[in-house]
Amino acid sequence: MSGRKMLLRGIVIGVMLLLVAGTALADLPVVKLIATGGTIAMKIDPVKKAPVPAISGEDLIATVPEIAKVAKMEVQNLSNVPSDYMDPPRWVELQKAVSQALARPEVAGVIVSHGTDTLEETAYFLDLTVSSQKPIVLIGAQRNASEKDFDGPRNLLNAARVCVSPEAKGKGAMIVLNNQINAAREVTKTHTSDVETFKSGDFGFLGNADDDRVIFYRAPLRRQHLDLKQEKLPYVEIVSMYGGADGAMVRAAAAAGAKGIVIQALGWGNVNVPMYEAIKEAIGKGIPVVISTRVYNGRVLPVYGFQGGGKTLKEAGAISADNLPAQKARILLMLALQTTSKPADIQKLFDK
Repeated sequence: MSGRKMLLRGIVIGVMLLLVAGTALADLPVVKLIATGGTIAMKIDPVKKAPVPAISGEDLIATVPEIAKVAKMEVQNLSNVPSDYMDPPRWVELQKAVSQALARPEVAGVIVSHGTDTLEETAYFLDLTVSSQKPIVLIGAQRNASEKDFDGPRNLLNAARVCVSPEAKGKGAMIVLNNQINAAREVTKTHTSDVETFKSGDFGFLGNADDDRVIFYRAPLRRQHLDLKQEKLPYVEIVSMYGGADGAMVRAAAAAGAKGIVIQALGWGNVNVPMYEAIKEAIGKGIPVVISTRVYNGRVLPVYGFQGGGKTLKEAGAISADNLPAQKARILLMLALQTTSKPADIQKLFDK
């Protein structure tokens, strides 16, 4: 075979390989990354000598070249803030962006990159307010992008793998860090710095993003949908119970115009007498009061009959948070207050 013919043959083969590769890429599902900031988007500032917002969603994707074999990635840089700055207006903005992305037929799922401090709150808000059956995977990092063992790339790659997994459908919003998949309602941050910080208490992980495949072992059954009916959500305050609490913060919340109050109570949902009196005053003013607990596992139950015990709080008209921690009970209460302030109706939502 002449050199000219060999050259032409090589060109033809090369073109065919490019066409095959192009077809393979065209067949990949679309996954949208909505970047909001957090440690996963931070680097060490040489002047401040501390992590600050520094990288975009595109920069994050560039750290994981192999993600191109999993999905066609799209990026929306919604914000670049520490998750400590996340609040209801930002949640509403994010909910709209997620819903719009998932409404597109070609999009298999959405990844939200986010700081870990309030990651569980944002996840639960999206789980409650986004109606799509497609997966929403929230990720973060415990180590910033300047550290040699930056955990952001692994979490991003696993999030994409979860998004394209057929078994991820119908499981709502999930948090995926350190190869572990957690349900939005159940998960909480348990360690300030460890990469294995997000855990689901008594219930455990939904599954794992193992090296060879994504495996789900269970599904989250206690899920519900509440429509987002207004741009500005009702103001709900959290007040903690502790030894010697005098109820002043409950009265202050009511005076500040709180439309609802969540009490982070003790044990099964108990408070002392001064807190009990302040709670009764708030309920008497028509302010729904939800009783949560600072204990990590277990439900709030009306067991104790002493003044301030769970049974007396229920008799006073307080609402039980079931097993939701205060920060998530606040989110559900805010959404409930869009349509009702009746304790009985709100209690039904907490019981689901």
